Amino acid sequence: MKRVFVSDCEGPISKNDNAFELAENFIPNGDKFFTNISLYDDVLADVLGKPGYSAGSTLKLILPFFKAYGVTDSQMEEFSAKNIILIANSQSTLRHIQTIADTFIVSTSYEHYIKALCKTIDFPYKNTYCTKVTLDKIAISPKEKERLREIAQEIATMRLIDIPPDAKTIEDFSHNDQATIQRLDEIFWSEIPKMFVGKFLVDVVTVGGEQKAQAIRDIVKRLGISLTDVMYVGDSITDVEAFKLVNENGGLAVSFNGNSYAVRNAAIAVISENSIPVCKIAEVFLENGQERTLAHFSKRFHEVWDEKPMLFFSPKSARGVTIDFPKVQIVIAENMESLIKESSAFRKKVRGVAVGRLG
Repeated sequence: MKRVFVSDCEGPISKNDNAFELAENFIPNGDKFFTNISLYDDVLADVLGKPGYSAGSTLKLILPFFKAYGVTDSQMEEFSAKNIILIANSQSTLRHIQTIADTFIVSTSYEHYIKALCKTIDFPYKNTYCTKVTLDKIAISPKEKERLREIAQEIATMRLIDIPPDAKTIEDFSHNDQATIQRLDEIFWSEIPKMFVGKFLVDVVTVGGEQKAQAIRDIVKRLGISLTDVMYVGDSITDVEAFKLVNENGGLAVSFNGNSYAVRNAAIAVISENSIPVCKIAEVFLENGQERTLAHFSKRFHEVWDEKPMLFFSPKSARGVTIDFPKVQIVIAENMESLIKESSAFRKKVRGVAVGRLG
């Protein structure tokens, strides 16, 4: 039986949030600027369900501002190549899985970053899906540049949006947050579209949400297999549609240090500073499929792997590695909230608070 392994990039493979890091580096107060737009992205995608909007479109919304601050494609490429930080053993995990299955990366990240990552870990770029954009091809006028810089600092000084856990409509937000959301609506769907750089919002397709699910459908079609044969690893809101597609069709969705969006939609949650548990799950799934994999890892529901340093040994890879405090659990109603709390906290520990709190 032919099966396929598909992974998100930032989170399961690397510790980076490349877009956040680019904004922080090239835009004054870029960390706050990016965080508020990322929260706005979560509001549109998960709470309000804006028609035609996909999770991860933050990467499209910030492009006019990169242009306003003079960022070029070569700068994005150089910055990305110099700042890659890998999850421990992710490179060896991918190399091993490539020996037993077709392996793909499906990422919301810009192609500048994915190309740099592929070069670093020696992964075939042809087996990736990512957000393609060319900053240099779109011009910007001095007037637009000045206005966008003013808007960037306006966004950077806004209070961070607080998303209530059970929010369903804009009325569920505080009055201050409602005003922030409405102002961001004006900026992104009225003011910027009138600018020439507004072409970024029309032309760029971010690979997040439904686009990740579509990438999986494309992989299945390319390989002539079924969705039942897909294992997908992700960690954030951009992976939710991919998780749903895989789970609903008999494949296996795995959250790796995921936030609440990922854990709620995964079949298995991994909490680990090292990617080797993913390698072990992949070995079982690629040989046995979803049902037997879930049975294998649910033998001891409370703690499949004890929270103590353990030696993982794979007969196929002939490799033994000791890692600290891995946790692998089947996600069920009884443990979901505790897993969300633990996974979200560990995510911040591994990737840093600023990146870990992003959707």
